[in-house]
Amino acid sequence: MDKVTVKIMSCACKMADITEEGVSLVEDIHRRRQPLPTMDAIYFIQPTKENVVIFLSDMAGRSPLYKKAFVFFSSPVPRELVNQIKRDTSVLSRIGALREMNLEYFTIDSQGFITDNERALEELFGDEESSRKVDACLNAMGTSIATVFASLREFPFVRYRAAKSLDPTTMTTFRDLIPTKLAAAVWNCLMKYKANLPNYPQTETCELLILDRSVDQIAPIIHEWTYDAMCHDLLNMEGNKYVHEVPSKTGVPEKKEVLLEDHDPIWLELRHSHIADANERLHEKMTNFVTKNKAAQMHQGSRDGGELSTRELQKMVQALPQYSEQIEKLSLHVDIAGKINRIIRELGLKEVGKLEQDLVFGDAGTKDVIDFLRTNQDVTRENKLRLLMIYAAVHPEKFEGDKIAKLMELARLPQEDMNAVYNMRLLEGAADSKKSSIVPFSLKLDVHKKKHAARKDRPGEEVAWQLSRFYPMIEVLIEKLSKGELAKNDYPCMNDPSATFHGNSNSASVRTGEIPAAHSVRSRRTATWARPRNSDDGYSSDSILKHASSDFKSMGQRIFVFIVGGATRSELRVCHKLTTKLKREIILGSSSLDDPPQFITKLKLLTAQDLSLDDLQISLDDLQI
Repeated sequence: MDKVTVKIMSCACKMADITEEGVSLVEDIHRRRQPLPTMDAIYFIQPTKENVVIFLSDMAGRSPLYKKAFVFFSSPVPRELVNQIKRDTSVLSRIGALREMNLEYFTIDSQGFITDNERALEELFGDEESSRKVDACLNAMGTSIATVFASLREFPFVRYRAAKSLDPTTMTTFRDLIPTKLAAAVWNCLMKYKANLPNYPQTETCELLILDRSVDQIAPIIHEWTYDAMCHDLLNMEGNKYVHEVPSKTGVPEKKEVLLEDHDPIWLELRHSHIADANERLHEKMTNFVTKNKAAQMHQGSRDGGELSTRELQKMVQALPQYSEQIEKLSLHVDIAGKINRIIRELGLKEVGKLEQDLVFGDAGTKDVIDFLRTNQDVTRENKLRLLMIYAAVHPEKFEGDKIAKLMELARLPQEDMNAVYNMRLLEGAADSKKSSIVPFSLKLDVHKKKHAARKDRPGEEVAWQLSRFYPMIEVLIEKLSKGELAKNDYPCMNDPSATFHGNSNSASVRTGEIPAAHSVRSRRTATWARPRNSDDGYSSDSILKHASSDFKSMGQRIFVFIVGGATRSELRVCHKLTTKLKREIILGSSSLDDPPQFITKLKLLTAQDLSLDDLQISLDDLQI
């Protein structure tokens, strides 16, 4: 394998899964390898010139490295590389298979994938306009996205956010055309699949909606209060890896790496719960375990049902080896939740979180932000920055005066942090022009009550916790798409024969309301790429594991949403939530999955050089058009 294919595999399976299939050794194609002339080799590689040259040199000549080679490419192979392989006659007889696997995406969980374009935000939304770089980035991303549909044997209706305006007085920027260009890149690949892939559907089987980060600037920054999001936001995790300290016999705590992923039933059950709910459920689990287990009661001693410390849980593990796996998982999550609660207290996050939500829902304004900054001097730099970025997203017009600059002075933020706030404007253009159709605004009705709200409370949505009012914009868009209510002018469809470049389509052939209800002749498979292994561990609710790999046969067509410029954990959570609510599997794709610290770092990098006031004026004028 090469660097990319190793990552694809490690997202989808473990080493044990590979060895179970009879593979005895996994090696990097770019390293020097020992000849194994009696063994067959499987190559899973990207179709690059360099990889093909290495493969040919491995298998050419009198003494090839392996007996036979079975070659699988991760995405479509350029014709010239196939010809290069054909020309090497000594290798041809040693090839057992030569196929395109169309697997060039990285799974996050059972309903999420990324194309791993970590620098997409910088390359596509940055200040440097380089159409060659933009096109190369979008074409590579388009190919990766298309491999998702090829491997799942799905042919989508391709919808995308249209460019801002067809008004001749407005100049369409290259940023505005990102979803349009990406939709075209995906479409080109799909057309090739349709013509050349055996068993590829010839009629539409699902829906794809292509958006970019400008559709919601608040979701990547706001504090999200679910267990999953808090783990990634507040603990220094590397991907899904958490370093857990475990007491050892020597007395020195031992560091143990654990993965928070679909194979852990407690994680599956709690990840989308509000942190307060997660705490309650963990406490319940502990209490249940102790009451059901006499030996555990003895170890708990006379604590009168008080909280068990992680150390005491570890002692239980040693005393009750038959329950070690259960107690270890429980103690892991008790430890994590405890850490998160401590950070929330130390950083005063409840106050910060409440103000963030109030700003977004129009219940707080400039005065509240000023009061907060004045009276909370010890709030961390990062949290002050996030607060001001939310303020800037809700009040873009405040860039015009020096309101935002004054707030940043009051917050005592350094220049690089100020850049992050000003760079919010680079994500503004597209979102602002379409507020009427995208955002469920209510400016006319209650103009006195809420002058500025980026969201309004949704009817019928029960919010158990004050800090979980916020919802990402894609929740509204997916629901509209599912009902066939997405405006055709704002979100045109590539499959519509009369769609123009700007997507001003009038054809009735794929009018949103007429998209046929899913009825596929093929058997509907679940996205099995990250299906958890069913391991009932005796104390997690069975339903969680059952639903995790639930059968989507009874559901309607899948909906895929792809966000250019990074998706958030709250958006992934919404896809899981809406799958249950709409009874359709919703899959989220993006160029990357960003936690707030990563997103803010990327935003700071958008402008290498400082913007002049003239630049500022121009973009503000654009906003007002």
